Amino acid sequence: MSDRVVVTRLAGGVADVRLNRAEKMNALDVPMFEALVATGAELARDRSLRAVVLSGEGRAFSAGLDFSSFQAMSGDTGSGKRAPNLLARGDASSPANFAQRAAWIWTEVPVPVIAAVHGVAYGGGLQIALGADLRFVTPDAKLSVMEIKWGLVPDMSGTQTLRRLVRLDVAKELTFTGRVVSGTQAVELGLATRVAVDPRATALEVAAEIATRSPDAIRAAKQLLDASGVVPVADGLQLEERLQLGLIGRPNQIESVRANLEKRAPRFQDPS
Repeated sequence: MSDRVVVTRLAGGVADVRLNRAEKMNALDVPMFEALVATGAELARDRSLRAVVLSGEGRAFSAGLDFSSFQAMSGDTGSGKRAPNLLARGDASSPANFAQRAAWIWTEVPVPVIAAVHGVAYGGGLQIALGADLRFVTPDAKLSVMEIKWGLVPDMSGTQTLRRLVRLDVAKELTFTGRVVSGTQAVELGLATRVAVDPRATALEVAAEIATRSPDAIRAAKQLLDASGVVPVADGLQLEERLQLGLIGRPNQIESVRANLEKRAPRFQDPS
């Protein structure tokens, strides 16, 4: 796997995932796209995983697409390299193409993903953060749906994830103008979850708390809430019923009750 993304496994089943191209403000080049998808796919298969914290090394979360790296690979540059097909679909289980999946993959990870945003999250960088379940931001962070600046539209799944978070008119205004909003403004708009002076530290604390809950219930809760508003109400209610029946009486649900009654820390099994 590329060193563009570094994963540190922490106690309790928390994965600390860092975008690792600090000298370029974690701009997205081909190795970064590939590393994000590979990392997300690997974490999605890990039954011991309880939560993920996603952040960027250096001065920023991510400055967005590294246009220069893609331009250098287009046409005949003498390097022998060509830009990959960003529209390619290599995984039949995902609706996303190659470019979209770098951000969408975090919705496919079955446990909570918390993006810790500092510095800038522009364009594709913001879309990666939007793929997370929660977003903690510094007050002075700068976020922008910046694709309009280049005569483009968000194409890394942002049109789907943004609409889940903010009103339609807000999503349109941010997309039409590309205006930069602060972390504080992002929370007010619903674009971010909360402001934190040190969002990564706060995210790690919340991830550690999530890791103390039944992993079966946490995974079911993410699946249910992600489906809400996407599937018809009847289908959502049936899913709620089915997942709840799958939890009741199972070892981790019984352990939750016993730990509470005995006033001790629970000892959960990895989901099957």
